Amino acid sequence: MKNSNMKTIEGNEAAAHVAYAMSDVAAIYPITPSSSMGEYCDEWAAYGRKNIFDQTLKVVEMQSEGGAAGAVHGALSAGALTTTFTASQGLLLMVPNMYKIAGELMPGVFHVSARTLATHALSIFGDHSDINAVKQTGFALLASASVQEVMDLALVAHLASIRSSMPFVHFFDGFRTSMEIQKIHVIDYDDMASLVDWEAIDDFRERAMNPEYPQLRGTAQNPDIFFQNREAANSFYDQVPDIVQEEMEKVGDLVGRRYNLFDYVGDPEADRVIVSMASSCDVIEETINHLNGGREKVGLVKVRLYLPFSGEHFLRTLPATARSIAVLDRTKAPGALGEPLYQDICTLFEEKGETLEIVGGRYGLGSKDVTPAMVKATFDNLRSKEPKNHFTVGIVDDVTHTSLPLGPDMETSPEGTVQCKFWGLGADGTVGANKNAIKIIGENTDMFAQAYFAYDAKKSGGITVSHLRFSPHKIQSPYLLTHSDFIACHNPAFVNQYDLLEGIKNGGSFLLNSPWTIKEMKTELPDHLKRAIAQRNLAFYNIDAVKIAGELGLGGRINMIMQAAFFQIANVIPPKKAFKFVKEAIKKTYGKKGDKVVQMNIDAVDNAVGALVKITVPKSWATAGHEEYLKTDEPEFVKEVMPPMLAQHGDKLPVSATPPDGIFPTGTTR
Repeated sequence: MKNSNMKTIEGNEAAAHVAYAMSDVAAIYPITPSSSMGEYCDEWAAYGRKNIFDQTLKVVEMQSEGGAAGAVHGALSAGALTTTFTASQGLLLMVPNMYKIAGELMPGVFHVSARTLATHALSIFGDHSDINAVKQTGFALLASASVQEVMDLALVAHLASIRSSMPFVHFFDGFRTSMEIQKIHVIDYDDMASLVDWEAIDDFRERAMNPEYPQLRGTAQNPDIFFQNREAANSFYDQVPDIVQEEMEKVGDLVGRRYNLFDYVGDPEADRVIVSMASSCDVIEETINHLNGGREKVGLVKVRLYLPFSGEHFLRTLPATARSIAVLDRTKAPGALGEPLYQDICTLFEEKGETLEIVGGRYGLGSKDVTPAMVKATFDNLRSKEPKNHFTVGIVDDVTHTSLPLGPDMETSPEGTVQCKFWGLGADGTVGANKNAIKIIGENTDMFAQAYFAYDAKKSGGITVSHLRFSPHKIQSPYLLTHSDFIACHNPAFVNQYDLLEGIKNGGSFLLNSPWTIKEMKTELPDHLKRAIAQRNLAFYNIDAVKIAGELGLGGRINMIMQAAFFQIANVIPPKKAFKFVKEAIKKTYGKKGDKVVQMNIDAVDNAVGALVKITVPKSWATAGHEEYLKTDEPEFVKEVMPPMLAQHGDKLPVSATPPDGIFPTGTTR
């Protein structure tokens, strides 16, 4: 691909990069986790970035999502190619306008970082309940599974929308893809322009409202013609799959990465196949590569164009040897015969008169992590004599018994992958430092890099856990680390609150920021942590980053010190090289704040290396005593439900531990 360059960016930036290029107008309103797409566009417009029409994008922030969708409809009516960015309740507030935009056959793309809809509780995290709630509006739905796919398929969505004169929702998993940072190929604006159907754009602009050529829009129709008029658009929907496939091929020719409406990966003669879409596809593909290496015959059909659903293309993609299919939906349809994608697949086979064993399952609601062990459990279910239907995977349902049993965690990352975890406090600079580290490694080496930041809805002041992977191979692991080579704890208070070393490999490295001497650690560190350090033969380092930051006048900002210590210990790239890149990044990041701030941060890097202490672990730690917990007369909720949640082990709570209506007791802080 010509003019191709590699950049380390998050999913939202990849979507915004394309939306900016391909639109005249963006009408926006912020909602987590879509907000940064609008922010990128606003910033680029302020700096005068030109799109493919050699203009700066006109970005308008409205006062609600309903207003943003109304502005999109108005701008499209006036002949301006228009985009917006939203999620969850924000997307629902756009529904009335979406019906109008689709009904009037207008090209436009909504980029959606798919997010849970509030039901028994609010969740700012990701699943497909919002996407499935707008299935009836008439928008085409196109799914991306990774940051690279967001870049490539966002372009497909815009190109296909222009050619088909149909509006598209281009969606990808909120947080898991929207906020994940990956090293990807960025598509150049000149290359995008070369793929555009300029005649179709002229046709669209000519259809726009124009006082010179008056026309009547938004009529009210009687029973005599409404039905016929509703059916008149059928041919537009019929041609969408072929147009999307053609645009996928054009983009594939440009970038060298191939996409189809449905993509198959796995054994060409697989008997068991999963059907899924968005980020789970990468986890499933990685797991299939691992399982098929052990001579299992399994496969995956990735759904790209979810609507209009082309049965013909799906059947062409599915291996003829498939005997059983598990359809995975990242949403719950209470009271329905099955979840939406499962119903689509069942309908397809029923209409074709083909008999296959088809079961459906729910996974990943509210950003519940999707791991290789869950994928294996889904394939194992298909192998049983009577596979469980309408199952759940990833939870323990001890009430209605829908869940599949999970085996142990599996290590499916390709050889040479280095996995690092960082425990920090929201706003302490840990996340910023890790974003810096990933960009330094991604942009100065041939290695692939991935970063994901798990934090609660409190953000500033809440806990943040950064999950970083570095590998000589493409990374297809959109899930939290279950195994780590390196773990850092940036806040000494965490040693008593969390199981910091869960999943660390034998012989791995542990970095602690604390003011303690080895003598003080004997009393400050809990016994379970001492045992883990000694029994797993960890290289244990300590640094008093707060002291260094205070001496340099950096206040509580320990991020540069901890970043330097990470590069020194983890040895992902040679430390001397790393420090050179870090110092260059400091000049770039803090240059505007003056030489003094730049020098303070450079000194932080230099001082960190000298202050890093490798702790000689006493042999006695291997058998440190077991802690005794006092039994109290606390209410059951406080005893059984809160401790695992506070210790970051809420994932292990069964269904029976949660109130069905989502109502929690008050006064639990006591």
